[in-house]
Amino acid sequence: MLRLNEVKAPLDHNEDVLIQAIVDKLSINRDELLGYTIFKRSYDARKKSNILLIYHLDVVLVASAEAKVLEQFSQQSFVKISPDMSYELVCKAEDDFPNKDQQRPIIIGFGPCGILAALLLAQMGLRPIVLDRGQDVRQRTKDTWDLWKKGKIDTESNVQFGEGGAGTFSDGKLYSQVKDKRFLSRKVMAEFVKAGAPEEILMLSKPHIGTFRLVSMVEKMRTEITSLGGEVRFGHKVETIHREHNPDDSGQITGLTLSSGESLYSRHIILAIGHSARDTFEMLLDYGVYIESKPFSIGFRIEHPQSVIDDALFGEQAGNATLGAADYHLVHHCKNGRSVYSFCMCPGGTVVAAASEDGGIVTNGMSQYSRNERNANAAIVVGIDPEQDYPEHVLSGIDLQRDLEKAAYKLGGGDYKAPAQLVGDFLQG
Repeated sequence: MLRLNEVKAPLDHNEDVLIQAIVDKLSINRDELLGYTIFKRSYDARKKSNILLIYHLDVVLVASAEAKVLEQFSQQSFVKISPDMSYELVCKAEDDFPNKDQQRPIIIGFGPCGILAALLLAQMGLRPIVLDRGQDVRQRTKDTWDLWKKGKIDTESNVQFGEGGAGTFSDGKLYSQVKDKRFLSRKVMAEFVKAGAPEEILMLSKPHIGTFRLVSMVEKMRTEITSLGGEVRFGHKVETIHREHNPDDSGQITGLTLSSGESLYSRHIILAIGHSARDTFEMLLDYGVYIESKPFSIGFRIEHPQSVIDDALFGEQAGNATLGAADYHLVHHCKNGRSVYSFCMCPGGTVVAAASEDGGIVTNGMSQYSRNERNANAAIVVGIDPEQDYPEHVLSGIDLQRDLEKAAYKLGGGDYKAPAQLVGDFLQG
């Protein structure tokens, strides 16, 4: 099988057009093409009057044609042998795991990282124990709606904390600029599809799932983890980490203690605590875990009619079902060395409150699968740096976040209503 890249076809083409494009690009006869599957599909909208779909395909040719193509285009990058995208587990535990000399791995946090870590460990037969301070996804959905509708916050079960993590109440975007030469993300996508995500996420260049679908998906992934011997505990907040201490201040992790007073013992602990578990970062620092302050970005949400974005990107093809709602990416490099850019753009979505602490405002964007809400929104953020902007101590970036969140809460009049203004007013200072 061959991986054929950059096959172009008109926006509203039929299958015959795509087959002919394959035949022409490979200089083969039509009867030498046995079949094809779509690995990835994107679009080229640089010419609004002639928007093209761009395909990366896995094609099956008769043996003689495949050999001829590989020889003819040996110096070209657009066609190669299709890579092996299968995922192999690194080990498989014995059926009696754990025996007296073994310990079950513990995962702290059940967001995207914790879910996938637990799932893989469970598939290896290692029966992980998952601890999450928040609640299961159905209960935390109720808690989150209490924040959105009533201004009532539960600091342990909210948009940030609980099954599925912050990503459950977001767009469910599944792409990044990270190079994935080993196709590890394919395993993630396949697990999502198995849990109920639309199969198209395996081939779209910018796949997304949508908020409401994510709720049932994370439940199904939890069910598989527990069916394979894993254990998921909600409302279990980790208070302390146990660690051996050597004279040089090194030392093996040995276990942890929960807020309930219960202690669990394991030398294999995965921290999947995400961005917002600020008290956990403070605890880790107190217990001698090495922590570095890192750069991050901070800014606001901007909202505008989705139709404006569709028209700007697609012209007369705005509203085309194949293209869907248009997104955008913006970046500006300032003379002072900073960069301002858009992040987490949500086509046809909604701006939502995403606070996890009393008296602070944080916003996020979310979209449903259809992305058919009236407005688009995106974060517009500026990069900041610990040496320049928060040099006081290793966790002073958290202090800066809290100060800004409290100021936003006050400006919004309390009750978790974000301050807002017109874009024109903002640009005029």
